[in-house]
Amino acid sequence: MDSTWFFFIFLSIIGGIVFLSHYFSRKQVVKRKLKKAVGIPMSSFQTGDVAKVAGKVEYQGNQLIAPLSGRPCCFYQVKVERLESSGKSSSWRTIIKEEESMDFFIRDGRNRAYVERGELKAYLVQDWNTESGFRHDANSNMETILSRHGYSSENFLGMNHSIRYHEGVLEMGETIAAVGRGEWKRGTDVGLNTPERVLVISATDKESVYLSDDPETVEINYQG
Repeated sequence: MDSTWFFFIFLSIIGGIVFLSHYFSRKQVVKRKLKKAVGIPMSSFQTGDVAKVAGKVEYQGNQLIAPLSGRPCCFYQVKVERLESSGKSSSWRTIIKEEESMDFFIRDGRNRAYVERGELKAYLVQDWNTESGFRHDANSNMETILSRHGYSSENFLGMNHSIRYHEGVLEMGETIAAVGRGEWKRGTDVGLNTPERVLVISATDKESVYLSDDPETVEINYQG
């Protein structure tokens, strides 16, 4: 086999790996699920339906505080990358992935869907991004999340690592979409301090609840 064919095969393999890594990433899987799912208005939802709902985020009582930006929210996802060198090349390696959620609602007009934390597969738009490195020290929030996962913003010589920080959150009033199995229940039956009916969105036997705030996923062509 001559060097030209070997190089072509090598590039094809690398290209295939990159494509599959992208295609099966959480972001792409969640977006495909939501874009393909059938949408039903909450007012038309029947117990047992598996479909997509969309609306505004609501939550009650305590709230989460996003660890990097300090924003109040009901769900956050954080990714931290560090620039690492290998020989003559350098690349960004993900060193931290962290997410936290609480129970929240999706309001569609007069109806609300209740999304329990648990079997969620979510992609949140990373709309808060910053970095630390040369002549740019990490702040206290960055240091806290690094330390929590056993990392530091500095190397053993006291020089800053090159680090990128990304964060996405679900905030009050934000438009989102979710797909899962719906069941109408009284709020008191799911631990809420309200007698109103809510549409509880939960995982099926085979699939998690998929949700996202990506604008490409929240549009619904309603059926039914």
